[in-house]
Amino acid sequence: MHAFIYSALVLLMPLALPAQESKPTGIDARFHHVHLNSTDPEAAIQFYTAKFKAEKQKFAGGRDAVWTGDSWLLFTKVNTPPPADTVSGIWHIGWGAEDMKSTFQKQIESGTRFQTPLTDISGMTGAPEDSGRFFYAYVEGPDHALIELNTARHHNFGHVHMFSDDPIATGEWYMKHFGVTARLTKEARSYRGNQIAPAAFMTANHVSMIVYPVEYLKTSGTAAFKNQTTLAPTRGRVIDHIGFAVEDLEKAMAYMKAAGVKVTAEPRAAGQIKFAFIEGPDQVAIELIEDKSPQPAKLPN
Repeated sequence: MHAFIYSALVLLMPLALPAQESKPTGIDARFHHVHLNSTDPEAAIQFYTAKFKAEKQKFAGGRDAVWTGDSWLLFTKVNTPPPADTVSGIWHIGWGAEDMKSTFQKQIESGTRFQTPLTDISGMTGAPEDSGRFFYAYVEGPDHALIELNTARHHNFGHVHMFSDDPIATGEWYMKHFGVTARLTKEARSYRGNQIAPAAFMTANHVSMIVYPVEYLKTSGTAAFKNQTTLAPTRGRVIDHIGFAVEDLEKAMAYMKAAGVKVTAEPRAAGQIKFAFIEGPDQVAIELIEDKSPQPAKLPN
C-alpha cells in the first residue's frame, strides 16, 4: 500500500484525538508563500492555474507566479530536476474540494496524474469506513511535487503538511515565534500500522500547517527514508521553503536573533520587497519577507 495513503486524515484528527490548545505569541506574521524549484516554471504555473483554484499574477510587479487568493506559489528555475523524495520536513501542499468524486473525475478527464487515487478515509471522522464522508487523493505535480486534494467546504489552497522529529516542540516553536494558533496532540497513535501522532495542527491565517511525527516515514515503509537517520534540509528540494510576511523585517530579524533562532541569510532588498532567511525545526527553510507591493484581489468563491 502506498506510503502516502493516510496523510489527509490529519485534517480531521482534531475531531478524533485529545489535543491541547496553545495560544499564540511571537511576532506579527502571516503566511505569505510556498517557494518551489522547477525546471520549467512557466509550465508549472500553467499547471497549477489550470488544475486548481489559482491564477497567474506578477509577484511584486516582476516575475510570473501563482496567486492562490491569499498567498503565493513562487518558483525558481533550476537546470536539473530537484529532489522530490519524501525525506525532508516539508511533505506536500494541498487544496480543498467540495465534491471530491466530481473533482477527481474532472482531473482524470483533463489528464492529471495521481500518485494516490480517490480514497475514502471516512473512518477517521468517527463515521463508518467507506461511508463517503471524507476523501482525498494525491496529484503528481510538476517536478514530482506532491499535491493533495481533500474533502473541504471550499476549493482553496488549504494546507502545508510537514514532518518533524518532535511535532509538539515544532508546534510550540511556530506558535512562539510566528503567532500561529496550534492544537497539540501529545499521545502517540497509529492508524493501520502507520504512526500519525504525536502531531501538531497549526493555523497561520488561512493555511493549515500539519506536522506528523517522523515515525510515520519509518512505519509506513517509505523507501526513500529507509537509510535516513534524520530529516533532510528543504533547501534545493522541489518544495524549497515557506515564507511568512512581516510588517518590519528589521524588527522581526532582531526578535529572531534575540530569541536564538538560526539566521541563514541576512536581510536584502529587491524592489518593493525585503527578505531574509531563518531555519526552523527539522531544517525547514523559512523566508521572512516585508512585501510592500500591491496584492492581487482575492479570488471569487
